[in-house]
Amino acid sequence: MPIKLPHPRILLNNVSCMRNAQTVLRKINVSVHDGSALVLTGANGSGKTTFLRMLAGFSRPSAGEILWNGHDITSPGVFQQYKLQLNWLSLKDAIKDKLTVLDNVQWFEVLEGKCGKAKGALELMGLGRLVNEKARMLSMGQRKRLQLARLLAIDRPIWLLDEPSVALDDEGVRLLEYIIAEHRKQGGIVFVATHLPIEIEDAMSLRLPQRFPRRKTMVDLLD
Repeated sequence: MPIKLPHPRILLNNVSCMRNAQTVLRKINVSVHDGSALVLTGANGSGKTTFLRMLAGFSRPSAGEILWNGHDITSPGVFQQYKLQLNWLSLKDAIKDKLTVLDNVQWFEVLEGKCGKAKGALELMGLGRLVNEKARMLSMGQRKRLQLARLLAIDRPIWLLDEPSVALDDEGVRLLEYIIAEHRKQGGIVFVATHLPIEIEDAMSLRLPQRFPRRKTMVDLLD
């Protein structure tokens, strides 16, 4: 008797996307199950952030469909439930400089109706001694760690991470890899768009093709 495989939690079926009348993504097919990770790579402008924005519901596919639990995420009733599953980390950090490091995480906890994880998340990300500092005092790497602490405190199952290792030092990258691994052990799903190497065990990989021929740069002329 054949083994019945579980349905994918998220399915992209022949998904294409256009931006400014240009095709950015073309006929993408991906199946993602609980505990999985998908790493998106590609040149600048290849559509990595666009891919994540589609998954987040910020933009719609121009063709194909994105299914969550078998339902199209663009359907109004479905999207209201689906968006509550998402944790979005973008290059815009949404950190409030006038608040303390701790308040920046707790503020989002209050919005979520959750509490109690902020201090532990900050400790894990190496920011425990800075909880009472104003966020404006943080370095770029510390701000990224604060974003990741917020990710942990909000605790949603689907992570959409846009260049999560940018500005992190080696220790910060190891912490990033650790929290991704732990999230997956609990059945979480992780999508990562990156141009920097990140070690994610058994991750699926999707390299998006360059949309336009690369033009010569000053570096090429110096060779």
